[in-house]
Parts: sequence; structure tokens; C-alpha cells
Amino acid sequence: MSFPTTGITTTTAATTSTATARLRLAAFVAVPVLALSVACVGGDDTAGTKGHDAIADVPAATETPTTATTSGSTPATPSAQPAGKSAFYDAQMTFVRCMRAKGGYKDYPDPKLSGHLDWSKVNELGSQPGRNDGIKAGKNNVCVDELQAVMAVEPERDQQKSYESMLAHAQCMRDNGVSRFTNPVMSGGNAMPGGDPNPASPVIDSNSPAYKQAREACAPKLLDGLDGMQ
Repeated sequence: MSFPTTGITTTTAATTSTATARLRLAAFVAVPVLALSVACVGGDDTAGTKGHDAIADVPAATETPTTATTSGSTPATPSAQPAGKSAFYDAQMTFVRCMRAKGGYKDYPDPKLSGHLDWSKVNELGSQPGRNDGIKAGKNNVCVDELQAVMAVEPERDQQKSYESMLAHAQCMRDNGVSRFTNPVMSGGNAMPGGDPNPASPVIDSNSPAYKQAREACAPKLLDGLDGMQ
């Protein structure tokens, strides 16, 4: 966890991407969060020259938690934790509650049933004026401990499949006008996301209409949760 200026910098089969998770977390703490997680190649004026993905956290169920109802009653709060969820989901809900209570985002969205954050909603939240800073771990990184706990129990991922997914996404972004979007790389057996070539000082304007259009068009290329990385 793109864990929007980049993350706090700054979604299963092979080994857990522990190195990737720690790398992202270190980046988050080192640099204030602005955007979601991308790294890029080449330059496209229509995509802009500043900013970063509004929030640049992982695989596969795309359904979101549904609101339970009973006959003659009002819908249950969507924040109510579904029964029988994994430790990953539990940790993610703890992080979400922290973001709402202390992080400065009372409307921070619930995670998906898979346990991964719904980055389409998180990115939308971070794209609102004045709401990008802190979107990854709360204002002043107040929820960084909860974020670290999430990454510690994140399910194992097939790194080759992750790489192939992010590679297809990067190519799609370039094909849709964001020519500076870089490819992912494999490092130490782990898939490292692509995106903005300089996350610390972004050269891609993630708020530009061209970028948002490309992001929407290419979202299906990413496995669940990888949208929070690239």
C-alpha cells in the first residue's frame, strides 16, 4: 500500500512482496503523501507535468461490501465489519477507522470484501482540493502503525502475475496519452511498480483530464490491490 505527492512518500501464489511493502512504507514516511503510486516514461504535455496519482494498496475480488438490511429496518452501516473476514480485512478496517478518527478523513471508504482498499474511491477522495496530503496514512502519518500492521498480514502474491499485470497497465497508460508512465521491474523476485519516473518530485499531473481518462481506461489491467501500488 498508490502506503496520495506520492504515497507517504508516497492492489496468490509465490512469495509475499515484503520488500515492496517495506519500500513503499519507507517512501511514505520519508516524503509527504500526495498521490497514488505511479512511475512514468517519456513525456506527454496533455497529461501534465506535475502531481502524482491521487493515490497511488491489492488481488482479486472486485465487489465491495454490501449494506445489510432486514425487513422493516434501516440499512446497517456499511462500516460494520462483515463476519468471518480474514486477519488482513480486520487489519485494514482498523486502519480505516484510524483514518476516520485521527487521520483527517471521516469519509475514508471501507475496504473491499477481499480486504484490499477500494483505490478508485480513495483516489477520488484524494483528488478533492486540499485532501491529498495524508491520504495514505493520515495527517502527519498518524495512522502509519495501523498501515504497517496491514502490510504485515497482506496475503501472498504471485510476483510474476503482478509484474505482468502492471506491465500491461503501464503500456495501456502510455497508449492512452501518458507517455512518461514507466514500466514495472522485477527486483529480487519481487514486482516493483512503475508510474511516475520521479515520485519525489512528480512530472505527471495526476489531476489532468488526460491522466484521469487514461487511468479509468486502464484500471481493468491491474489485479485487485495493485491499483494502490502503480
